[in-house]
Amino acid sequence: MNPLSLIRPLLVLLAVYLLTSITPQGVDRQRGYTVDTRQEAWGARPRVKVLVIHYTAGDFSPSLNTLTNHAVSAHYLLPASPPKYDGQPMVWRLVPESMLAWHAGISYWQGATRLNDTSIGIELENPGWRRVGKERVWVPFPPAQMAALLPLARDIIQRYGIRPQDVVAHSDIAPMRKQDPGPLFPWQWLAEQGVGAWPDADRVAFYLANRAPGQRVDKSKLLERLASYGYEVTPQMTPYQQQVLIAAFQMHFRPSDYRGFADAESEAIADALLEKYGSGSG
Repeated sequence: MNPLSLIRPLLVLLAVYLLTSITPQGVDRQRGYTVDTRQEAWGARPRVKVLVIHYTAGDFSPSLNTLTNHAVSAHYLLPASPPKYDGQPMVWRLVPESMLAWHAGISYWQGATRLNDTSIGIELENPGWRRVGKERVWVPFPPAQMAALLPLARDIIQRYGIRPQDVVAHSDIAPMRKQDPGPLFPWQWLAEQGVGAWPDADRVAFYLANRAPGQRVDKSKLLERLASYGYEVTPQMTPYQQQVLIAAFQMHFRPSDYRGFADAESEAIADALLEKYGSGSG
């Protein structure tokens, strides 16, 4: 018998097997169906659009317990003194980035609500503040903690294309409820490292136009600027609520004075930010 007569059927079977078992690139075989992923929609974009910075208002262990065993959660938790692993600071991921975490609560930024749906939340171990007499004394963030936060935040904004103006404080998106991460969080330093927004000093001086920084300005016009940048401003706001919102803006961008008064320096900072980053709808 010709050996080829034996080999030929085997080659045919092998060819059939290969043709039916090799899946083309971009075609994913699932159980009971097949998905063609080769035609991606142009309008697709990442779910994550905002990075929110929080503080825990407590120590690490009880904060970890709260964030893992209760209704609230966050994607990441950073200790005040992160331990080292292979020479790098260790951070705790509590919720996969692909999943929603309950960290923002009732919130608003640049026309969007339900920011839990579109944000990643980072909690920093920090007690917040303590009362000393009649004064509120804020607790600074240790350099080691910031050294862990920086590469994590850089990685997140690069992967999702998060804009500088969308790296925000919890107090930016919920000013009536929250004050974290407070006036001692180093926003300017973080922006200088490429994470978050900060106005250029020369443009602030330009818009200040030789006015005294504390000179009072039209509150309604300042609120219009803050609304354009991203804050929630509504006609129903009381004077107290307006002051709280202005204070949240100042705590982020002018932490030396966050009493919530509408002054010339705050107006100039808002103008410089809008010039640099555009309005929230941009």
